[in-house]
Amino acid sequence: MSFKSIVRNLREIKEGMGNVSKQGSENRSRRSRTSSFIAPENAGPSLPLVEQGQWANLPPELLLDIIRRVEESETAWPSRAIVVSCASVCTSWRTITKEIVKTPEQCGRLTFPISLKQPGPRENPIQCFIKRDRATSTYLLYYGLVPSENERDKLLLAAKKIRRATCTDFVISLVADDFSKASNTYVGKLRSNFLGTKFTIYDGQPPCEAPGPPNRWSSRRFNSKQVSPRVSACNYGVGTVSYELNVLRTRGPRRMNCVMETIPVSSLQEGGTIPSPSSLPRPIDNISSPASTSKGIEVAADSSCSSLLKTSPPSTAGAGDPLVLKNKSPRWHEQLQCWCLNFRGRVTVASVKNFQLVAAVEPSHDLPPSEQEKVILQFGKIGKDSFTMDYRYPLSAFLAFAICLSSFDTKPACE
Repeated sequence: MSFKSIVRNLREIKEGMGNVSKQGSENRSRRSRTSSFIAPENAGPSLPLVEQGQWANLPPELLLDIIRRVEESETAWPSRAIVVSCASVCTSWRTITKEIVKTPEQCGRLTFPISLKQPGPRENPIQCFIKRDRATSTYLLYYGLVPSENERDKLLLAAKKIRRATCTDFVISLVADDFSKASNTYVGKLRSNFLGTKFTIYDGQPPCEAPGPPNRWSSRRFNSKQVSPRVSACNYGVGTVSYELNVLRTRGPRRMNCVMETIPVSSLQEGGTIPSPSSLPRPIDNISSPASTSKGIEVAADSSCSSLLKTSPPSTAGAGDPLVLKNKSPRWHEQLQCWCLNFRGRVTVASVKNFQLVAAVEPSHDLPPSEQEKVILQFGKIGKDSFTMDYRYPLSAFLAFAICLSSFDTKPACE
């Protein structure tokens, strides 16, 4: 069902209801003329009238049925943009659409930008692909099986690689043309150490809207010429990706371990859940621009960030241990003379970057064997600058994309 047909049907319904409501309005006008001069006792001041569009006058039951049918029929992009368009009509449409659209864990679909921060489905993974642009050092994450020829793929996230003297940053944004940390499209970043063996994932949003102490969970840096005082520039560490050293190259392919600080290992057990955010943060208006120092224009403002943060530790990881992921060990193929993994047709080119991540749990956690062998994230090469990325619960699209970005950095000591 196209959006034009929906609008046409709504207009026909509205015209049909107009004749019925016209008679009712005439009766109400007669009663108002006879009683307009009688004021009730203790009457308060008159409330201002809020002017709304004509679409807000639709009956809630009819609107709920229409949006539910649209949400069920449009399952893939770009046609799923109709669901987002319904949420942009007015306040009542937006409220009903948010009530109908479920999280990716429940429906396996990506609709709003907040879906990128919510865990994926438990069974069937969400299949995406990444395009690399060597000239601009950008990486684009799209929603779909493989790149299409008409270039109408749904862009989910974009990252730009920035090399520094002591580290490498991958700045992640919602758009492909704005990677400023002062922008409201800023999502987070991935930072490596000097050797490129350890990466830290920073989220621009507090974990589950419950920030922790500034000295552990947040690092805030301002640039008086670039960062607007209206935008929050806090970064919250949510995970680390480590690669084992292999200087002598005697251990085979890369070995990596991922520690998800905001995801408890109990989430993989039966009945386990993860508190997920419901909305993206809004720009903060009451932050004053910090003064620059004589040592440079970039200064730390931990005191300003402390007033916005609570002193309690994040509640997303719970009382248990954080989830640890490890890459699945490949097997040596005698005929091909190479290390192989079963990607079920999603990877077609051999590369050192290819990997599959599974849960690395201890026997004390009492995790079923099926969950221990389930691939949570897989990443592989399908072309010169094209890669596939499939993720599932408990990872989100943002965390999965950040982990895959660590594979693009040069690591001569780990290969």
